[in-house]
Amino acid sequence: MSDNSDDKPAERVAQALNALASTIDARAAEGDASSSYTAKLLAKGPHKTAKKLGEEAVELAIALTSEEDTAVTAEAADVLFHLLVALKSRNVSLDAVAEELISRQGLSGLVEKANRPVED
Repeated sequence: MSDNSDDKPAERVAQALNALASTIDARAAEGDASSSYTAKLLAKGPHKTAKKLGEEAVELAIALTSEEDTAVTAEAADVLFHLLVALKSRNVSLDAVAEELISRQGLSGLVEKANRPVED
C-alpha cells in the first residue's frame, strides 16, 4: 500500500481493505491454524468469528467514549480486520459489500431502512 499523502482517503481505504482481504484469503487457503491467527478463527466457523467481531466492536465503542484517538484508531482497525474475517467465514466477498453500499448511495437512510424486507 502506498504511503502517499496525495492519495485520496477513499483510495487509501480501498487499498488497505483489499490488501487485508487478500491476506485473509491467503491464510484461509493455507488453512494452517497452528501458525495463523486468521486460519485459526476461520477454522472455528462463523459463530466464533461473529463473537470475536462483537467483542472488538464493544472495545471500539468503549474507546470512542473514553480513550485517546490512537486507541480509537487501533480498535477501529481491529473491527475492520475481524469484520473481513467474519465475512470470509460466510464466503461473503468485500466486493458484495461494496455493491450493497453502492446500491444505497443517494438513498436516505430512513428510506433504505423502510424498504428492507420485514422479518418474521
